Amino acid sequence: MNEGFTRYNDGLFETLGEFCSFSSSQDQVQRVVEEILQDIKLNGDEALLRRTLLYDKATLTKRELAVSKSELDIARKRLSETENKSILDAIKNVTLFHEKSIPENWNSVNLHGAKVGELYYPIRRVGIYIPGGNVPLISTVIMTVTLARVANVNEIVVVTPPDSNGMIAPQMLATLDILGIKEIYKAGGAQAIAALAYGTETIPVVDKIFGPGNSFVNEAKRQVYGTVGIDLLPGPSEVMVIADSTANASFVAAALLAQAEHGSGKEKIFLLFSEEKQFQEILVEINLQLEKLTHKEAIRKVLTNGFLAVHLSSLERMVEVANFVAPEHLELQVDDCNVDYLVKNITTAGAFLVGHMTATSLGDFLAGPSHVLPTGRSSRFSSGLRLHDFLRRSSFIKYDKDSSIKAAPALKVFAEMEKLDGHGRSFSIRL
Repeated sequence: MNEGFTRYNDGLFETLGEFCSFSSSQDQVQRVVEEILQDIKLNGDEALLRRTLLYDKATLTKRELAVSKSELDIARKRLSETENKSILDAIKNVTLFHEKSIPENWNSVNLHGAKVGELYYPIRRVGIYIPGGNVPLISTVIMTVTLARVANVNEIVVVTPPDSNGMIAPQMLATLDILGIKEIYKAGGAQAIAALAYGTETIPVVDKIFGPGNSFVNEAKRQVYGTVGIDLLPGPSEVMVIADSTANASFVAAALLAQAEHGSGKEKIFLLFSEEKQFQEILVEINLQLEKLTHKEAIRKVLTNGFLAVHLSSLERMVEVANFVAPEHLELQVDDCNVDYLVKNITTAGAFLVGHMTATSLGDFLAGPSHVLPTGRSSRFSSGLRLHDFLRRSSFIKYDKDSSIKAAPALKVFAEMEKLDGHGRSFSIRL
């Protein structure tokens, strides 16, 4: 691995901005996705099956698109006792965390004496995309479906790409079965998003689509927004580690390697460190630990193209850089006395992992908050997946005769200012 690292002069973020951006051929992705969406919209199941064969190398019939009860039963039986316990632990933690966010309906009285308030409803039918690819992301099932369950969504549909044999990882199916999900389809990529948005003969349309995916999945979600709702557009994984003089070089190295392990080749790995000598110590640990990892070649590619280390001697500069990058995951491997300052002043992180013992993988797998988080600097203006994303809110207003009389003077003025006499009359005719 290259031992060089970049320093930034105060106030100069041009290079950092270039590093944070994704240099993908977005125009080409957009065109491909447009064609896929149109194909599914016009040709339904036939197009979905054709593209599943093309992209996933799986030959399926219409009947095989939907996961059967027998497939779920077999998967559940194959789950080991330790796997079952670990999955249940994670579901419980995620449930406990998101139950704290359940909103309450409320009502009050406004200045006129009218009753006003808010009502919350679960979205009727949601579609959840679970990536397949290199590894079966069982944790993503938990980090999405559990929230829908806590929100009391009535219809939860899951789509996930099959392997070349037309199968889905048994642990994933078992987890879906534990969560009570019965409507599961073997479909991935932009074509799965199209099926959820437009419907096919087999897959009925949904109201909102959730879940992470590759650039084609994200582009498909972007293009169908408005036809259906979408959650967010999470891209390749990111981590930033802030390390002060108390950081353990082996812990820092392990944190950086863990996020690079996702292996798409587009991950962004950031290290901000306070002591110049730390970099060499961390680099030695990276090289030692890398040789012991299963996905070392994919990790090495990420580190070569997407790793940036910056020496910053002050916490203030670390805050400035962190707020600019707005990382998906932010590990604070710092002394306890520095934690409060960083958490208070860094306002753009998707998720904080606080203290030397808090590995990002705890958040990835089972701590409680959803690991579906904003990436690509979008944490500046958006948040990770939460319970509210599975709900919709309606406001309500109730005026009677007395409160209407109190509102009349102001309403008359507004109707005159905006030259909307029909608005004024629709109110005054009731008095």
